Amino acid sequence: MADYDVIVIGTGPGGYPAAIRGAQLGLKVAAIEKEKLGGVCLNWGCIPSKALLKTAELAQKIRKAGDFGIKVGEPEIDFPAVIARSRRVSKRHERGVAGLFKKYGVTHIKGAATLDGPGKVTVGENTLTANHIIVATGARARTFPGIEADGERILTYREAIVRDVLPDSVTVLGAGAIGLEFAYFWSAMGAQVTVVEGLPEILPREDAEVAAETRKQLAKKAGIKFRLGTLVDSVRSTDKGTVTALKDGSELNAELVLIALGITPNTSGIGLEEAGVKLDRGFVPVDASMRTNVAGIYAVGDITPAGGLAHTATRQAELCVERIAGHTVPDLDYGSIPSCTYCLPQVASVGLTEAEAAAQNIDVIIGKFPFLANGKAQGAGEADGFVKVLLGRDHREIVGAHIVGYEATEMIAEFGLARTAELTADEILHTVHAHPTFSEAMFEAVAQALGQTVHI
Repeated sequence: MADYDVIVIGTGPGGYPAAIRGAQLGLKVAAIEKEKLGGVCLNWGCIPSKALLKTAELAQKIRKAGDFGIKVGEPEIDFPAVIARSRRVSKRHERGVAGLFKKYGVTHIKGAATLDGPGKVTVGENTLTANHIIVATGARARTFPGIEADGERILTYREAIVRDVLPDSVTVLGAGAIGLEFAYFWSAMGAQVTVVEGLPEILPREDAEVAAETRKQLAKKAGIKFRLGTLVDSVRSTDKGTVTALKDGSELNAELVLIALGITPNTSGIGLEEAGVKLDRGFVPVDASMRTNVAGIYAVGDITPAGGLAHTATRQAELCVERIAGHTVPDLDYGSIPSCTYCLPQVASVGLTEAEAAAQNIDVIIGKFPFLANGKAQGAGEADGFVKVLLGRDHREIVGAHIVGYEATEMIAEFGLARTAELTADEILHTVHAHPTFSEAMFEAVAQALGQTVHI
């Protein structure tokens, strides 16, 4: 008889929801974690970074207080206190996960886990058995030969998120979500920031118009410099800081370098291949139920090819244990998972970009509505950006939606719900949106696509 119904390895945004949901469904669950409950997202990623970004936003608002008739001086940044606040936020949520484990009866085991074949997990000198094993070991920052972190001046997000000394200058390698969020934070705190990106535009997975608008605003409002279409040859520390050598022969000097060039799945050294689990470039392929090729072994989150987002990991985990418990739940629609970047302006999207729709020969009607024409945005002093929506020409379904602007990440869920529920433009137009709100711009973008808006 197995010790547990389910053993979960890792307690990040995939692991701890799998454990809690499994226990809620009556399964006997153990969750193994070698570091902190909540994993990278809660302790060194999503949660503390959003606390830091809120501080950055507040600092920028204070600098613009004169626009609202309030006279204040330049804000004084207590940088160690800024970092300390973010650590308190993370610690509170870590305790929250521990409390939920206790509430639902999840056994928390601290230590490094290794698969010892199907149904067996070794932690230290102990071997545990389970009918089902869910691997949720997440990912780490990706580095390259010559572009490697030293933890002192050449950092990954892991070191950067806890560093409580404000740098004078930073070179950020990579213009994805992580790179831009740190760039915005440090810039708002007073550092000189240069972002280097090998591709011709930032946020390469986002709609081209949205990416261009984001870059323009980050350069204009935050003072961030961009070197696009530029590849990095090497990075090295010096007595005075860092030197980033570019492929074009030029060099960038800064106090710090942040490596934000993607992630690498944590799949080595935990017994996956020894247990017969197939890997593809380090990732674990899974089916719609998160099953690997080995019976009784599952994978969720950043170690799967479709991972990379905390909310993807969470839904994968919930679906996995719900099906283990015998429940019938629909497959996860990866095309309706929102993508979010939390700098200011924020960026959020769901579905296809304009280029992706064209590549798939999907005939779309495009609607755009600027926040400049939105009353709430004007009153809030946050009128930059726009909402862009792609509607199928024949059926008016939501093919894709893209928002750049204040609180974009809060608004995108409406378009995600519309896609999940297979709603069309007509349902959105027949839904009364409160006035004045930022979310009116979503309605207006749909209306503009159909020639029905009265505000532009």
